[in-house]
Amino acid sequence: MTSEPTAPRAHGGLLVLVGMLLVALNLRAAVTSLGALLDEVRVGLALSGTMAGFVTTLPTIAFAGLGAATPWLVRRLSTARLLVLGMLALAVGQVLRAVTGSAVVFLLTSALALAGIAVANIMMPMLVKQYFPHRTGLVTGAYSMALVAGTTVAAAAAVPVAHAFGSWRAGLGVWAGLALVAVLPWLPAALRSRGTDARRATRDGVARVIIRPARTRLGWAMAVYFGAQSLSGYAIMGWLAQLFRDAGFRPQDAGLLLAAVTALGVPIALLMPTLAGRLKNLRLLVFALTAASTLAYLGLALAPRDAAVLWVLLLALGQGAFPLILTTIGLRARTADGTVALSAFAQSAGYVIAALGPLLVGILYESTGGWTAPIGFLLLALAVQTGAGMVIARPRYIEDER
Repeated sequence: MTSEPTAPRAHGGLLVLVGMLLVALNLRAAVTSLGALLDEVRVGLALSGTMAGFVTTLPTIAFAGLGAATPWLVRRLSTARLLVLGMLALAVGQVLRAVTGSAVVFLLTSALALAGIAVANIMMPMLVKQYFPHRTGLVTGAYSMALVAGTTVAAAAAVPVAHAFGSWRAGLGVWAGLALVAVLPWLPAALRSRGTDARRATRDGVARVIIRPARTRLGWAMAVYFGAQSLSGYAIMGWLAQLFRDAGFRPQDAGLLLAAVTALGVPIALLMPTLAGRLKNLRLLVFALTAASTLAYLGLALAPRDAAVLWVLLLALGQGAFPLILTTIGLRARTADGTVALSAFAQSAGYVIAALGPLLVGILYESTGGWTAPIGFLLLALAVQTGAGMVIARPRYIEDER
């Protein structure tokens, strides 16, 4: 895929980076703001328990299903136009779900918003490869940090915004403004662009090669690593506060400990890709993240109250696997075509795996009445993640495994 002359690159690398960071700020705000206000939404829309449960699993379903269509869209729309459409879908979906009184419409408009996120999720590693091929670690770290920051701010501010305006609808709808801001850097190029990157490559005589990660060992290893680390991440976000409450912490303190995992993830999200980009082989880094998560899980199982801050710190370090895999997607492809294909497959298949995390942890917790079995399950998932990490750790490229 050749870079398009009318793309944001024409306005300089700084504008491209600003556009990427603004998009990244939006990649989880619609999800975490809903999580913070789920009780109010459930009451306000009279959602059944089953419907509320489906709402919480909708993000991973949307990211898996809709993300898989992104390579098809990339072949038909320019980069700038696709990002503009994605952010507009996110903005419109968030506004519509905030004003509806129908549970069904709420689900449909949430899916619309999540569709915009799904497309942007897949495109971010491609943008790094396309515009910053020699600064993969630094730029991936920057947008990963923006993603984590957006996640944290939305989770923390959704309830205060709702209280300030007297309705949960404001706490959900306000983030549409952030999505509209993310449109601005890409809009001029989107209005000027003609055709797609793929069409320009064909017109310029550059042959395009169809890349199918699902037929490669590297593709599946990337998907398993992405899925296993996301599984643990969603399980932690969904259940860690409950674990600390069961250990004797007050609800507000348990919530603060959970928030600390996300907050500590901000500098880790910046540093991890930079470190990964400087290493030829990622094996030691994979093992280090595994060791941190293992110690955290064992500590939570054996002494959750005695050293809670230490376990939170180790969890945050272990969750550095997320920015690591985002960086590795770019490192394991030679071209933008390869990056978007690998990103789409790894994230789409990975989110299918991730969707099982909160569900299985909840089932094990309810059936056993304790945290030994759920933590054992997370340790098993960590072992699978580490095995996949050994495959993706050494230098190799998806284009070579066709």
